[in-house]
Amino acid sequence: MIRFPSNCGYIRGMTTLAHLLDDFEFLTDWEDRYRHLIELGHTLPGLAEDEHTEANRVTGCMSQVWLVADQQPDGRYIFRADSDGIIAKGLIAIVLLAYSGKTSAEIAAVDIDTIFKQLGLDQHLVVNRRNGFFAMVARIKALAQVPAH
Repeated sequence: MIRFPSNCGYIRGMTTLAHLLDDFEFLTDWEDRYRHLIELGHTLPGLAEDEHTEANRVTGCMSQVWLVADQQPDGRYIFRADSDGIIAKGLIAIVLLAYSGKTSAEIAAVDIDTIFKQLGLDQHLVVNRRNGFFAMVARIKALAQVPAH
């Protein structure tokens, strides 16, 4: 079991990945987990309409996804995102919990594959949604200037 940092992002009512992991362990039925994922997406504040631009669009997602990075004076990145898809918004929330509020070095150190598996997403997401999830991760790493491995 990996430990998740407490300063993961700004999602209302859910501040840590550990909390999300606990929720997913409690919800044994995948229908309930999907509903929880959708509810999680509803907590996202979204983006301003003028941020829904081609420059902010994440390619490789089934739904339209837009992602913006704001670098703070201390070097940490705050990521904000929006989508026109309800499941995509839930996946965005997971990605933001994993990466928002971190420096480039901390972003590089996130073991997103383990998080993805611990949440059971590797077994229950169709390939296109999985590809979209990892496209969001790649976009975050590019915006934070994390070298590709």
